[in-house]
Amino acid sequence: MSFRLLVAAAAARRVASARAASASVSSSSARRLGSASALCVPAGSNGISSSNSGAHALCPNLRQQRGFSYSAARQSGQTLVEKIAQRHAVGLGEGESVRSGDFIAIRPRHIMTHDNTGAVIPKFKGIGATRLADAQQPVFALDHDIQNKGDKNMAKYHSIEQFAATHGNRFYPAGRGIAHQVLVEEGHAWPGTMVVGSDSHSNMYGGIGCLGTPVVRTDAAAIWATAQTWWQAPPVARVELRGALPPGVVGKDVIVALCALFGNDEVLKHAVEFAGDCVHALAVEELLAIYNLSFYWGALAGL
Repeated sequence: MSFRLLVAAAAARRVASARAASASVSSSSARRLGSASALCVPAGSNGISSSNSGAHALCPNLRQQRGFSYSAARQSGQTLVEKIAQRHAVGLGEGESVRSGDFIAIRPRHIMTHDNTGAVIPKFKGIGATRLADAQQPVFALDHDIQNKGDKNMAKYHSIEQFAATHGNRFYPAGRGIAHQVLVEEGHAWPGTMVVGSDSHSNMYGGIGCLGTPVVRTDAAAIWATAQTWWQAPPVARVELRGALPPGVVGKDVIVALCALFGNDEVLKHAVEFAGDCVHALAVEELLAIYNLSFYWGALAGL
């Protein structure tokens, strides 16, 4: 099951040539091991896709480069998302494997909150918690409203810092940097681990091989109190980027291209695993940009 597209087409407004990169996308779901499926086709569909006039305007010959083909049923191996999720799963029975669609209890390596820490604290106290289950797990990094020097915001920042000082968890004050970058730079997001954040851009950690995914504030409070929460392992979409990007085309153009050319919820609530020689050739900062923005494509995680 694959689609072919000219990745550089979405950057046509920035460069004159869009000939160097292509991508093939495939999807797998452990819930459908006995049947074939295609990323853009709902279960039971005949495999005919609807046209995308906006994408065709960017790349007139897109219709020739984008199509369906069905693959064989998925084999017994796990995806990278499933392997990392299993590493952080709690309470699995002997011999049990995590598969897409499974509801599991997870204990992530870290839980990141930023300015919204001020909203998580009352939720934490509201469930009767008085101490962090694992003080090494929460990471606070203030970054959203740092230009606001008003009394109310300064009081919130002070209360967050005091909470961290009281409970002994990591705290990065306003001015240190964007929270997601801080987690990467400080080694909190690490390849092969799972890190969650109370922010939609937590997918970004996938740029260094860390399974990052967003959680809501209530989940963040629960993790503070118990060190774990529940998670449903998502279906996995594979995106293979081939070739080389033309001069002037950057990582952001790649994810914008994918959003434009596959904008019919093809990867909604999926985890996306990127592969291909183009991916291996990209600098880390380009990868971080792709994964950071993959949430806008509808993805719950990226690797």
